[in-house]
Amino acid sequence: MKNKQHKVKHVLAAYEDAFVETELTKMHEDSLLDRAIAGYRVKSIWCGSVLEVEAYPYWEIPQKKRVKTDKNSSKAQEKLNEKNRQKHVVRLLNTNFRPFHDLYMTYTYSDKHVPKDYEQAKKDMSNLIKRMKYWLKKQEKYADFELKYLYTTEHTRNGQKVRAHHHMVTNFPDREVAEELWNSGRARSERLVDDDLGFKKLGEYLVKEKGEKTRKGYTPSRNLDKHTKVTVSDTKLTRRRAAKIATEEIGAQEIFEKMYKNYQFKQMNVSFSDYVSGAYLYVQMKRIDRSVKRKVNSGGDKDGEEGSSH
Repeated sequence: MKNKQHKVKHVLAAYEDAFVETELTKMHEDSLLDRAIAGYRVKSIWCGSVLEVEAYPYWEIPQKKRVKTDKNSSKAQEKLNEKNRQKHVVRLLNTNFRPFHDLYMTYTYSDKHVPKDYEQAKKDMSNLIKRMKYWLKKQEKYADFELKYLYTTEHTRNGQKVRAHHHMVTNFPDREVAEELWNSGRARSERLVDDDLGFKKLGEYLVKEKGEKTRKGYTPSRNLDKHTKVTVSDTKLTRRRAAKIATEEIGAQEIFEKMYKNYQFKQMNVSFSDYVSGAYLYVQMKRIDRSVKRKVNSGGDKDGEEGSSH
């Protein structure tokens, strides 16, 4: 009896870099049915109430990645890096923070407290976080509270200095105190509000570059959970079915909602490549039976209500 021979699967390590969102051409359409495609790898990423699904081909023979020599390649790489940075921040927000409960803070400076440089602005935020932790420690009911945060600091734009300011997402339990602890100018607090894609718009706004020399990094607390669950399957999606989804011969919504029970299809982006066959599918879904209980305070009052660490 002959031993069953297992085929080797070849997957591009930088699969996102290989595919670009573009119009479907005859060449792309033909490549979808390339017999060298052995199947599609489906990566599922659960982040809070949001589910991201990435589907991309693997081949029976290695694919030669084209060496980029055009002058626009560095800009394309920068664009991809920014896209991945935004995706990372959105996943952190979706995994660690709760809508209608946690806070979105904006901190600005009065004239006499404007920092002289970016490093001083960062130090001001570091001192604020120390005051937050000290306040929590002094409150008996928050003695074991685990403070989580992610903030951005903007100081320059297009190489020019702008008035420094900060945006912070945090689970700090008291809105009013979160404002009062800032002693360098004005502070504004809002309850976090999500949308069909969780905190996607907020995350992209926080890290979006505004010019080539924008100084706008982000700083997360070390205790933030990474996306909680990632699974990979090579049997969920066949080459033929992926091709039909990419060319809209069949509806993606029905397929993915059947694949992921209790999740609602929200949107899909399809990308193609000029030098490898197949397509890259990026799907975003939202959990239907969310555990988040929506409670909005009428009039936007600052209630100082209790929160629990998470």
